[in-house]
Amino acid sequence: MNKAKRHEIFSRLRAENPEPKTELEYSSPFELLIAVLLSAQATDVSVNKATRKLFPVANTPQAILDLGVDGLKEYIKTIGLFNAKAENTIKTCRILVEKHDSVVPDTREALEALPGVGRKTANVVLNTAFRQIAMAVDTHIFRFGNRTKVAPGKDVLEVEQKLMKFVPKEFLLDAHHWMILHGRYICVARKPKCDACLIEDLCEFKEKTST
Repeated sequence: MNKAKRHEIFSRLRAENPEPKTELEYSSPFELLIAVLLSAQATDVSVNKATRKLFPVANTPQAILDLGVDGLKEYIKTIGLFNAKAENTIKTCRILVEKHDSVVPDTREALEALPGVGRKTANVVLNTAFRQIAMAVDTHIFRFGNRTKVAPGKDVLEVEQKLMKFVPKEFLLDAHHWMILHGRYICVARKPKCDACLIEDLCEFKEKTST
């Protein structure tokens, strides 16, 4: 995969969707943090269904703390791993109240110190809420990087590092969203929709599908 090809790939993705957005629903950095924390091994659709009920009742660290673990579970019990997520969310809210004046921090170190917040979650918050250049590699982006050969790697960290190195600078801020959406709807896991793909002629995936 050469530099010109990568530039053309992201040019096309940008032309199709000039201002890509996360499909998680949120109206503040805190709401985004909680939504991303809840989204691990769950779909954005399932998270949105739960947060549409949760956030009108509790959308600040103190308000969620006031619900308590059992109270929070009632709102998120339809999401996978909800028991562990409820525990981590309460612990995170306590730290935000006690150490950060209820404000979501905008540094990787502070975010990753929050229970349940790993590198990927921190990257999503940094990029989406604070518009910092960061690459949150989920299953869709990992597949995109390897399948297209834009940034092949054996694990998510290697793909992240290669994307940060190889994606042209002008596209870095929004590349994460373009790749997730492309992986979610076109470059799907089992049978990619190559016929409907706007970068099919640039992609180096050898086993392309066609109808």
